[in-house]
Amino acid sequence: MYPQPTVIEPTVFAQVPDELQLMDRESHMSRDIFRGRPLGSFLEGPSFDRDGNLYVVDIAHGRVFKVSPGGEFHVAADYDGSPNGLKIHQDGRIFVADRQNGIIEIDPVNGKLSSFVGPDQLPGYKGVNDLFFASNGDLYFTDQGDTGLHDPTGRVFRRDAKGALHCLIDNVPSPNGLVMDPDENQLYIAVTRTNSVWRMPFRQDGSVNRVGLFAQLVGGMGPDGMAMDVAGNLSIAHAGFGAVWLFSALGLPIYKIPDPDGSLLTTNMAYGGPDNRSLFITSSFSGKILRAELPTPGQIMYSHMG
Repeated sequence: MYPQPTVIEPTVFAQVPDELQLMDRESHMSRDIFRGRPLGSFLEGPSFDRDGNLYVVDIAHGRVFKVSPGGEFHVAADYDGSPNGLKIHQDGRIFVADRQNGIIEIDPVNGKLSSFVGPDQLPGYKGVNDLFFASNGDLYFTDQGDTGLHDPTGRVFRRDAKGALHCLIDNVPSPNGLVMDPDENQLYIAVTRTNSVWRMPFRQDGSVNRVGLFAQLVGGMGPDGMAMDVAGNLSIAHAGFGAVWLFSALGLPIYKIPDPDGSLLTTNMAYGGPDNRSLFITSSFSGKILRAELPTPGQIMYSHMG
C-alpha cells in the first residue's frame, strides 16, 4: 500500500481583475471546448522573468499577462492567436507555444510577435501545446492538436541549437506539458487523454531509448502542465481533478495541492519566490493564480540558444 501524500494548502497570489475579464468577446474555447460557456479568461503557461514578474497566457482571448511581484495584472500582448505554453529565455525573450501560430517569440518591451517555428515547418501540423528549453539550447515542444485515444498521433519535437527539427515520437494520445529531469537524461511528457505521464529516456547520442509509463493518474481529465524540482520530484497539474500532485523521482505521490475553491481546472505551474520554493499554479476557470510553499526549490530552466 502506497503512503498517502501530504496535503499542502495553497493561498491565492493574484486574480485577473474584472476589467480584464472579457466576458463579451467571442472565444474559440467557449465555442469548441466548453459548449458555449462564457470565458472571461483562461490562464495557462506561467513562467517567471529574472525580475520576478510572472507571465501567464490567456488561451481564450489571445493575450499574455505580466503579473508583478505584488500581483498586479498588465496586458503584455494581445493578438490573434491561441497561446498555451510559455517559457522565458535567459536573455528575456518570451517564447510561446501557440496552437494557431506555432512557436512564436514575443518581445517583452513592445509585445511584438515573430515566428520561431511556424506550422509550415511541421508537415502534418496539429497544434502545438507546450515547450521546454534544455540547458544546451535544445527546444522541446508538443504537437497535440485534437489527438487522443481515438487518434494517437500526437508528436513531440526537438529543435536543436543549430535549428534542425527532429520528431522524437509520433504516437502520443494528446501530448501536453513536458519537462526534463535535473540531469537532462530523460523527458517527462503529460499524456492527457490516457491520464498518464510518460518517460522518454535518451541515449548518450541524444536518440530516444525505451519510452515508458512513469505515472498513472485516475479521475479528472488528465495531466496538463508540469514542473521539476532540484531533487527530481515532478509536479503535475491534474486538469479536471482540481489539484497538483508532486511525484518523487521513483514515481510515488508525495504531496497534493488542492484548489481551495474546488475549481477543477488546475492547468500549469512554475517555481518562483525569493528562494524558488514557491509553486505558482494557474487555476484557469477561476482566473486565479495559487501559491503553495514547498520544502525543495524548483529546478531553474535556462537556455543558451542564440
